[in-house]
Amino acid sequence: MLVNLGINLLGVLTFLFIFWKRLKEDYAHEIIFKSALYITTGIAVGSVIAFRFTPPWFLWLEFLGAGCGIVISLLILKTRFYETFESLVIAALPWIGLVFLNDSVGRSSLSSFLGFLTTLAFILLYYYLDSHYKKFSWYKSGKIGFSGLVTLGIIFLTRAVVAVSESVVLSFVNKYEVAFSVTAAFLCFLAVFNLARKI
Repeated sequence: MLVNLGINLLGVLTFLFIFWKRLKEDYAHEIIFKSALYITTGIAVGSVIAFRFTPPWFLWLEFLGAGCGIVISLLILKTRFYETFESLVIAALPWIGLVFLNDSVGRSSLSSFLGFLTTLAFILLYYYLDSHYKKFSWYKSGKIGFSGLVTLGIIFLTRAVVAVSESVVLSFVNKYEVAFSVTAAFLCFLAVFNLARKI
């Protein structure tokens, strides 16, 4: 129990640092940390509701909670959606990776260790896209949000592929996982397409 709390505390601190680092040039520190507080509170509320009533849905409820945190930030703090969303994606990945690593060690779980390695790959993918997306000829707008949306879209596609293979994963919601993951991936790529058209 204490180990899990310690891992999540480290995850939250890592989240806060990366979130702040991504946004420090555009917003006051107070706004950044208030936004992070709304998002992490939303994640925590989603997690508590899930583990109390419907554990397999915890990832989706945490994702919904994070989304609610972003919406509150937009309404109260007047932050911009794509900047906040992209910062959330890259700030959350190390936290997720730590959870996978902790579970792989605690339960000697190969699937969790593979999840940890996959999360590292997604982090590398994000930073690659973030440093190159403005050079893509078809992405003429150069708008921020590309890296986070593409990375998240690929994450959801990966979840759909794993779900089709009928792997047993705690955060999968049985027969609904493929449909939910594919839909989420489609929405991410649709948002990228819309961003690409903006000048």
